[in-house]
Amino acid sequence: MSVRELYVKGARVWIPDQEQVWRCAELTKDYKNHLVAVIYENSQTDDIKVKSDEHLPPLRNPDILIGENDLTSLSYLHEPAVLYNLQVRFCNHNAIYTYCGIVLVAINPYEELPIYGPDTISAYRGHSMGDLDPHIFAVAEEAFTQMERENKDQSIIVSGESGAGKTVSAKYAMRYFASVGGSDSETQIEKKILASNPIMEAIGNAKTTRNDNSSRFGKYIELDFTRKYSIMGANMRTYLLEKSRVVFQAPEERNYHIFYQLCSASSDEKLKHLKLGSPESFHYMNQGLREAPKRSSKTRQGHQDNFHYLKQGRSPHIEGVDDAADFQETCRAFSLLGMNEATQEQMFTILAGILHLGNVTFEEDSGDSSTIDKKDKSLHIAAELLGIQLEDIQKWLCHRKIVSGREVFTKPMTFTEATFSRDALAKHIYAKLFDWIVMQINKCFAATEKPFRFIGVLDIYGFETFEINSFEQFCINYANEKLQQQFNQHVFKLEQEEYVKEQIEWEFINFYDNQPCIDLIESKLGILDLLDEECRMPKGSDQSWVEKLYDKCKKWDHFSKPRLSNTSFLISHFADKVGYECAGFLEKNRDTVSEDQISILKSSQIKLVHALFTERETKAMTKVKVLPSAPPHSKSKQMKKTVGSQFRESLNLLMLTLNSTTPHYVRCIKPNDDKMAFTFDPTRAIQQLRACGVLETVRISAAGYPSRWTYNEFFCRYRVLCNSKDIKWNDMRVTCERIIANMINDEDKFKFGRTKIFFRAGQVAYMEKLRADRLSACGVMIQKHVRMFLHRNRFRTMRKAAVTIQRYSRGTAARRRVHHMRQTAAAIRIQACVRGWVKFVQYRRLVYTITQLQAHARGAWARKRYEHMRRVRAAIVIQKNIRSWLTREHFKKAMLGIVILQGMVRCFLARKKLKKLKIEAKSVEHQKKLNKGLENKIISLQQKLTEMKHENNFIKGYKEEITVLKGHMVEMKLLEVQQKNSTNRIAELEAKVSALTEEVEKERGEKMDVLTEKEQAEKDNREIVEKLNAENVRLSEELEKAQKEESKKESEELLRRKFEAEKQQIIMEGSDEKSAYQRLLKEFNRLEQKNDILEEQLVRVKGSNVHKRTASNVSNISGASDAPTELVRDDASEFSSIIGDDDWMSDIGYGSVRSRASEFSDSSRNLENIDWSSPSHKANTEIKIHVPEKVEDITLVLQLQNKVRELEKERRSLAKQIDQLESSSPMDDPQHAQELIRLQELEMENAKLKDDLNRLRKSIADSEPQNNRVQEFMKQFEALQDELERRREECIQLRTVLANRAHDLRSLTQTSYGKDVDIVNEDGELALAYQTQKQVNRRQLEEELKTEKLRYRESASEYKGELERLRRDNERQQKLLAQNLTKGDGSNPETLLQSEIMRLTSENLTSDSLMPLQPPQNLQGQVDSLTEQLKKYKRSLRAYAKKLKEAGGSGSKRSSAQGSPYGGDPPDLLDVNATHEGEVMPVIRKKERDYMGMFEYDRREEMQIIRVLIYELKPRVAVTFLPGLPAYILFMCIRHTDHINDDEKVRSLLNNIVNGVKRVIKKRHEDLDSTVLWLSNVLRLLHNLKQYSGDKAFQAENTVKQNEQSLKNFDLSEYRQVLSDIAVWIYNGVIKLMEEKVQPLIVPSILEHEAITGLSGNKPGGMRGRAGSLARELESPVEPQKALDLLLKEMTQFYRTLAMFGTDPELITQVFRQIFYFICAGSLNNLLLRKDMCHWSKGMQIRYNLSHLEQWTRDMRLHESGVTDTLAPIIQAAQLLQARKTDDDVHSICDMCDKLSVSQIIKILNLYTPADEFEERVPITFIHKIQAKLQERAEGEQAQATLLMNTKFAFPVRFPFNPSSIHLEDVELPEALPLGMLKKV
Repeated sequence: MSVRELYVKGARVWIPDQEQVWRCAELTKDYKNHLVAVIYENSQTDDIKVKSDEHLPPLRNPDILIGENDLTSLSYLHEPAVLYNLQVRFCNHNAIYTYCGIVLVAINPYEELPIYGPDTISAYRGHSMGDLDPHIFAVAEEAFTQMERENKDQSIIVSGESGAGKTVSAKYAMRYFASVGGSDSETQIEKKILASNPIMEAIGNAKTTRNDNSSRFGKYIELDFTRKYSIMGANMRTYLLEKSRVVFQAPEERNYHIFYQLCSASSDEKLKHLKLGSPESFHYMNQGLREAPKRSSKTRQGHQDNFHYLKQGRSPHIEGVDDAADFQETCRAFSLLGMNEATQEQMFTILAGILHLGNVTFEEDSGDSSTIDKKDKSLHIAAELLGIQLEDIQKWLCHRKIVSGREVFTKPMTFTEATFSRDALAKHIYAKLFDWIVMQINKCFAATEKPFRFIGVLDIYGFETFEINSFEQFCINYANEKLQQQFNQHVFKLEQEEYVKEQIEWEFINFYDNQPCIDLIESKLGILDLLDEECRMPKGSDQSWVEKLYDKCKKWDHFSKPRLSNTSFLISHFADKVGYECAGFLEKNRDTVSEDQISILKSSQIKLVHALFTERETKAMTKVKVLPSAPPHSKSKQMKKTVGSQFRESLNLLMLTLNSTTPHYVRCIKPNDDKMAFTFDPTRAIQQLRACGVLETVRISAAGYPSRWTYNEFFCRYRVLCNSKDIKWNDMRVTCERIIANMINDEDKFKFGRTKIFFRAGQVAYMEKLRADRLSACGVMIQKHVRMFLHRNRFRTMRKAAVTIQRYSRGTAARRRVHHMRQTAAAIRIQACVRGWVKFVQYRRLVYTITQLQAHARGAWARKRYEHMRRVRAAIVIQKNIRSWLTREHFKKAMLGIVILQGMVRCFLARKKLKKLKIEAKSVEHQKKLNKGLENKIISLQQKLTEMKHENNFIKGYKEEITVLKGHMVEMKLLEVQQKNSTNRIAELEAKVSALTEEVEKERGEKMDVLTEKEQAEKDNREIVEKLNAENVRLSEELEKAQKEESKKESEELLRRKFEAEKQQIIMEGSDEKSAYQRLLKEFNRLEQKNDILEEQLVRVKGSNVHKRTASNVSNISGASDAPTELVRDDASEFSSIIGDDDWMSDIGYGSVRSRASEFSDSSRNLENIDWSSPSHKANTEIKIHVPEKVEDITLVLQLQNKVRELEKERRSLAKQIDQLESSSPMDDPQHAQELIRLQELEMENAKLKDDLNRLRKSIADSEPQNNRVQEFMKQFEALQDELERRREECIQLRTVLANRAHDLRSLTQTSYGKDVDIVNEDGELALAYQTQKQVNRRQLEEELKTEKLRYRESASEYKGELERLRRDNERQQKLLAQNLTKGDGSNPETLLQSEIMRLTSENLTSDSLMPLQPPQNLQGQVDSLTEQLKKYKRSLRAYAKKLKEAGGSGSKRSSAQGSPYGGDPPDLLDVNATHEGEVMPVIRKKERDYMGMFEYDRREEMQIIRVLIYELKPRVAVTFLPGLPAYILFMCIRHTDHINDDEKVRSLLNNIVNGVKRVIKKRHEDLDSTVLWLSNVLRLLHNLKQYSGDKAFQAENTVKQNEQSLKNFDLSEYRQVLSDIAVWIYNGVIKLMEEKVQPLIVPSILEHEAITGLSGNKPGGMRGRAGSLARELESPVEPQKALDLLLKEMTQFYRTLAMFGTDPELITQVFRQIFYFICAGSLNNLLLRKDMCHWSKGMQIRYNLSHLEQWTRDMRLHESGVTDTLAPIIQAAQLLQARKTDDDVHSICDMCDKLSVSQIIKILNLYTPADEFEERVPITFIHKIQAKLQERAEGEQAQATLLMNTKFAFPVRFPFNPSSIHLEDVELPEALPLGMLKKV
């Protein structure tokens, strides 16, 4: 492959640039004639002339390789590729970590990132480098894993310049080791290691111009590990503390943080004695501020203006840092490390003394001397705080001793010398204090035993170069030269080992060796040697030293002299050439302090100050001999080492340590100098990359074979470049050789290793180009055929369309022609019709016109004629009227005259007649005629008088009747009053009403006809009205009903919403409380287990003779609050579907419940099979039975006596129940309400009768309308009566409604609220309804009580009759026994009989003593009393026996000829044959016992019971029992302790149960079957304690028998709490076991499993190159193709195990909800940390794999319980990978990913990388739009602030109450359990 093949048109290259370092460009034409024509991204063109092919611009990598996790995986390895890849990852993907071979490049983001939490630590645990995204935790995990596997010490070297993040990286590495290597000791050394960070940052870090928290010293921390690889201790070594910062700070810098923290807390009462003002007052802490500082809002104001040591930097505040809070954290760290408050106070006193010492001012005196003012307050305070004499320190700050021979002189110091001496003393004190604190920390870290292995973390300064470089920069760069040499050698070694491992031929790789530079510094007559020599010279100076360097070091190539300076020198370091100024080198190297000042400090009164300056001197004096004649300290002064020599020795020791370990490298990069978040400055970055060795690593990798592919990966990637005939499926290496032979001709460009193919740099890009060309050619070929197919189809479609168009067009033309012809014919026809119509219209118009003219003419003529005739007629009428008027006037005049004439004649005749009448009136005849009329009138008056008398008599009788009625009315008033006072007078009123009713009926009969007619008319009218109004009424009712329903629905919906909101709030609060409680419980169990382990270790240490605590001594109280439970009914209908074996299912559980007695008969057969019609029950009560000579079973009598006792006990229990029923109220049911309504209806009927009576009274009152008093009385009576009836009706209706509502409300509340119905009446609204209902039901309840009493008395009589019958049987058996004894066959059984009688008597007395309510009596007394009762109930028994016989009780398989009184032949009969005188002996039935559901045991056998049921019970045995059988047995034992009221016994039993379960779980905590077994049994015992506790809330579903079996004497609620805590503990253990089994299957089954064939979801491993760990190559523990099936198999096994042991379905749901959450968290966390998984095809594979889990939940019927909801985050992540990512999809993606946090969504989009170059990348603008859209949701997203899901999160577990339907009396002990000591009672 030639250069010209690569540099062709379209190739992309990198062009050097002054500003951007490198610019991207593209070739516009092929390279030739040493001319490269390029075009930049801004469309600028340029022609670049190159000298040769070696100087061609570097080529760019393919886009598919951009953003790779490992820089060495790039095809082209050069500087621009490395720089651009880091920039893309940092700016576009927000990825701060990148691998570069074995080096981790960490770029400081200047922003807090959520990638360091415990979940991230868990995600990286167990993964090698390269499996997940680059991270500091991956490096730490690599070191930890190599220490575990190889048993070799490890080191992590963190380097970088100030502000690059070295300290933070080292801190996170130590945090990882502290998390994964947590110690088991009580010291918790890992917490102390983390606590040392704030201390070291406070005393060793300071603000610089480049970093706000810059480490001004180097440190190497060794973390010591035990053989179990847990942290046991640590050790810290420090290097080159920058002491000069204590007394001097450059502008914009600060002193060490501890000074500012101390001043910020100066107002504290504990620090008042330090006399600290504000930090600005200290000279050492604020030097060189050019303007007023901007103070943080969190920093206290006005505390930094008083000290010289604090005001040189003039930048006392750091934005966003609260010094006061940091001081409190530092104090807490000191306390955690074991430093008490007194020690801390002494440290702070020394620090304050240093600050006050800096404020001491000197005054120049005459000559070359200086003095201190005696009134200097700072000197007084400093002397007081340091505990030294004021005069001494005042003297020796201004003077010094000079030793000349044997004489000692005191010489005053100049102002400059005094100032330097003061500063040197301050630096020395601080350095001593710093070393002492480090020593104390190491003492706290120190381990008691020798460590097994250690991991060292080196946090050291990187290469530094400034404008003025001094001694500190020289030492720093010297250390970096040593580290770079070690780094180069290690990288070269790893490269060579890789080649040897793969068995390929290789040549020696040349790399930069900086040994000459190191020799220049540390060899003989080197820089350090000459510096030490100059320091020993009496008059040595910096200038003389640098001149020696010019002379002695000029032979070194790395040394040079600047042209324009005689005080500096240049050294060519591996990173850059650095110039050093010689000023200050000698003083800093000497680091001298006046010995007189040291002596003063040694005599300090403060213990810590004294200890700082005496400890090391004492050690030194033991090694150095001192001559008596020599001056003091002269020898020690000669033996004192310089700073340079000390640093060289410590550095050499460090290198020895590093070379003995396996190193791991972290290179920290500072992206910009402005401390801006995610801003990348290429110029600054490339400087650091060159300095830190990253590019050297790239160069070494590029010199060899940087690209490595496995054969399978190479074949999968480049299969398109070979033919099918070249493929050899059984040998991939041969196939790959054939492929490469066709592509690359130069054999030096590749090598075939044992498992991999190695390629030179650039070959992968070349092969990618060939692959892209082949794919493009294939694409063109496919496009050609597709386009041909499309065009052919298009042509065919067009041709077919053209033919169709022609056919349709011709048809259209023909149709148009025919249509035209039709239109023409039609037009002609229309024209003819129109023309005819027009002519016709014209003719009609003409005729009409002529006719109108004729009509008008004729009309005018006729009107004229008519007018003439009208005038003639009018004239005739006028003439007629005039003539008639004249005639009438003439007639009137004639008549008037005639009338006047007649009147005058008649008046004359009348006067004449009047005279005649006057004469006749005076005669007698006339008087007689007059008297005759008067007699007639008198007679008529007498007749009227007689009639009036009769009427008067009638009225008197009527008045008497009225008086009687008034009496009746008074009586009715009295009755009405009595009716108001008592309702019991209704019967009397009904009698009177019946009498009045008969009278009313008589009157009603008379009025019947009239009423019938009236009713008929009214009926007709009503029908008409009803017909008219029916529709209106119906519509009104419907409207009203609809409105009511709507309002009801609205109110119900409002109440439901309110209830749901309150319910959700309560559930959330309860869940939070329960979760917190369970976390505390889990921590308690962990500490308890840890305590047990420590006790066992203590026992092993002390010896085997030490007494061990037993499990019985362990406390069983594990919590203070009960975990809430829910009253949920268990539904175990799915259990039968889990196990397929029917035989196995038939034997589960109830095999242990079956008993031999229960197979024979049930309890309902005690009287049904007795033949009461036998002769022995007819006449005589005494039965004569001939007993045979031999009796088979002599204990038959004893059994019958036991039956008698049991029946007597049952009789007493029945009598007790009757008494309870008599004293209790009957249950309220709907039937009572119905009967109550019937009673009210009768009362309403009574009211109607009263109404009829009122109408009768009204009719009586109407008969006397004149009597006003009667009318008034009747009106008042009617008003009172109406009011009374209205009130009564209202009360009755109200009571009826209340009765129905009470029942409905009770049903509703029980449906809605379960058993907690008390919350319905929390406001007391049911009180009124209760009182009303109570009054109404009083009489009804009394009647029902009477009925119940009668019924139970009848039942009691029946049972008493049965007892009497058994008593008679007992008498017969006694006689039988007596006759048997008298007719023995010689073998006298008197001894046996005597013993049996004695035993029977003792048992009789014992049974009598257990019944305190009955006086002691013997068996004969009981028989006598039963005989008396038999006589009373004999008749009732016969009747009952007759009913039983009619019901079929006499049916029998045995022959009736035998005379057996029993009607059946069950297998438990004792048959006695007839052998004596032909008579038959009756067959005796063995009656089944009525058990009480408890087991009696001896307390001495208690531990045996616990051993059998708990310790020795195996899961394979327990699975054959009833689920929860041990819990049932233990509870039945508890019931017996409650029955006998033995407090000590029940406490001992429960304690042993609790301790036994704990012991078994601790012993078998790794056995899933055992933990599930006891989880199920503990819960069953807990449910039983609740079910039989007597609490009504737990008795809703109990039977009467179960309620009777409730605990009577003990309240075991506290033990319920203990059992609940144990169940939570076991549940957590089950979850832990399941998670451990599932954890290795999560990633292979969910992420790596590829079930969709042809759709590769994994990116080829060759793309990752060297991203994997070079030290190990571990394969996945499970094959991905089998992982999903294994996961589903494990889940199914879990489910079957839970169901097999009878675990509650609700708890099973909670278990798998937790497991699914763990699966989701593990897979999502892994996906978020794997860039190679984030592409479209992998999203498809993940979603398909998750569908199998969803289907599994449906198969197991768990999908309705919301188990799969916990998989929502990983499902949405898979959907996000598959989703289209355009600007139009922003809203849909945000809505789709509602279960993912903002950081998770952005992380996935940043990690999204196309698996192939033909897929488009996610634009940065799209990610920004998504981020902006999600900011709204991020405001309320607090719980999802972290990137990774919390894998330790646990849902709060609830144990719903699950009552058992199994009766305790049916539980039997299986034969597999040796529990003979238990006796069923």
